[in-house]
Amino acid sequence: MATLCPLCCSDQIRPYSNNEQVNYFSCTECDLVFMPKQFHLNVAEEKLRYDTHQNNPEDSRYRAFLSKVFNPVLRYISSNAIGLDFGSGPGPTLSVMFEEQNFKVDLFDKHYANNPQVFTNKYDFITTTEVAEHLDNPGFELSRLFLMLNADGVLAVMTQMLDQDINFDTWHYKNDPTHICFFSKKTMQYLANQWQAEVEFIGKDVVLFFKPSRLEQ
Repeated sequence: MATLCPLCCSDQIRPYSNNEQVNYFSCTECDLVFMPKQFHLNVAEEKLRYDTHQNNPEDSRYRAFLSKVFNPVLRYISSNAIGLDFGSGPGPTLSVMFEEQNFKVDLFDKHYANNPQVFTNKYDFITTTEVAEHLDNPGFELSRLFLMLNADGVLAVMTQMLDQDINFDTWHYKNDPTHICFFSKKTMQYLANQWQAEVEFIGKDVVLFFKPSRLEQ
């Protein structure tokens, strides 16, 4: 039995769904649905799975997919903004798209760009695309990213979100064994409230969090 929510650390959790391989729980405090640690792949198994991803900056379809984050962020950043692509993967592409517009972008990925020094930096924008669902400690990781923003900075999170129209038991998104936590709009609003952030939802899978100037003292 899982004991604490990995996002908000509440013990107010309950069984949510199960199959022959995995049990899932939901948190009544922040609405996160998650897979307890005993069902997670180990690091080697996880990397083998990621190595199969065919991300390529020359792939126009992949660029179109990432434009769901790229275009909104572009509206909110100034010409001298510096960014971080967190969870950049084996074929960084979103960073290339920003660099083509003359922005400087650092990379972090625990498997492919393990540069922990980025966590001592401040950024004007941080992107994390199809990463949040992989985090085994999402509360810590996402809060750390938000704290790394400069005043008026933006944190962009792309992940497929649960809503009342989704049947979790048949939902394809949960079938990737590296997908271990699932967010809803309520979960994202919980984070915004915790961070005193302004929040904007774009479609069903992109959320922008804005750090107000008053939080940078």
